[in-house]
Amino acid sequence: MANHSSSPIICASFNQDNSCFAIATKEGFKVFDARTGRLCYERAMGAFSIVEMLFSSSLLAIVGAGEQPALSPRRLCLFNTVTGASIRELNYLTSILAIRVNRKRLIVVLLEKTYIYDLNSLVILDAIDTVPNTKGLCAFSPTSEGCYLALPASTTKGSVLIYNTMELRSHCQIDAHRSPLAAVVFSSNGLYIATASEQGTIIRVHLVSQATKSYPFRRGAYPSTIYSLSFGPSTELPDILACTSSSGSVHVFSLGSMQNQSKRSNGLLSSMIPNSINDALDTANHHVLHNAVPAGVRRILNHYNEYLIKSCKCFLVCRASIFIFTYNGYFQEYTLSINNSNDSLWCLEREFNLLTTTQDSPC
Repeated sequence: MANHSSSPIICASFNQDNSCFAIATKEGFKVFDARTGRLCYERAMGAFSIVEMLFSSSLLAIVGAGEQPALSPRRLCLFNTVTGASIRELNYLTSILAIRVNRKRLIVVLLEKTYIYDLNSLVILDAIDTVPNTKGLCAFSPTSEGCYLALPASTTKGSVLIYNTMELRSHCQIDAHRSPLAAVVFSSNGLYIATASEQGTIIRVHLVSQATKSYPFRRGAYPSTIYSLSFGPSTELPDILACTSSSGSVHVFSLGSMQNQSKRSNGLLSSMIPNSINDALDTANHHVLHNAVPAGVRRILNHYNEYLIKSCKCFLVCRASIFIFTYNGYFQEYTLSINNSNDSLWCLEREFNLLTTTQDSPC
C-alpha cells in the first residue's frame, strides 16, 4: 500500500504468509521479520513507492517513487537481496500503481491496464483493460491453486472483477457495494474475498465459488475510510477478519457467525427485514480495539498465529496475534483473546519504531 501524504513511510506491505514485512522511506527500504521484529535487510538507494516480497525469498519487486531519475515510477525492478543487484527491469508508458506476486504469477497494475506475467519466464500472459484505477486497488491470492486476481469493475459502485490468472479468464463479477471500492483482500487459501466501500460502514465477505452469496459485517454507523482488511490464516474458512480505518480503531469479526447468518437468511423473519437492517443486527461477533493509533494515521494490519484452544473446561476459544504498522513509523503487536462467552481482551505485546531500528538493535 503506497502512501502519498507527508508521513515518513512511503509504502508498506506484508509478504504472502505474514512472516515478514517491508517498508520504504525517502532513503531506501527495509525488510523485517514480523515474528521477532528483527531487521533482516536494508538498502539505502533512494525513495520507493512499492516494495513487494515473494514469501521469505531473496526476490523483491520494487518501483521507484520518481524523486531521482534512476528511480522512475514507470520501471519495475526485480531485485535480489543476496547479490544486491537487479535481476530484470520492466518499463511501462505510465506509472505503476501496484505490484502483486505469488510463486506462479507477477501482476503489474497501471491506471487502465493490468498485466499478468509468468513469474519464471517473465512472459506476458495477458493484459486486462480496466476502469480507471487511480488507487491501484487490487487483491491477489497467495496460493497457486486458487490463483485469483481481484480488480475494480466500476468507478461508480463497488463492483469487483475476479480473474483466474492460471486459466487466463474472467471468473465472475461481484456487485458488492453501492459506492466505489476502498479495500479488497483474499483469504490465504483464495476461497474467500472481503470487500469494503468508500463509505466504510459495511464489510462484506464473499465465497469466490458462489459470487452471489455474501455475508455482511457492520464496522460502524458512521462513514470511515478503510485502510486495510486482513483474514486470519486458514486452510479452510478463516476464523477472523480484521480491518483498520480512519477512526483510529481496529475491528475484528468472528467469521464463524457466517454459518449462523446462512441459517437465519433462510428464515421467514429474514425475508421480511430489509438487507440494510439485517446487516446491523448481528454485533455479537464484533470486537473493537478503540484508539489503537491516532485517528487519521494510515496503517496496515495482518495476522501471524491464530489458533483455537479446544477443551471442555477451557474458557479461551480463540487467540490471535495481530500485527499493525503505521505510516508514522511504528510497529505494534496485539494479542486478542476471545472466551466462550464471546468476551474479548486486547493486550499490547510490543511496540517499536521502524525508522530507528538497525540490524544491531535488540528484538
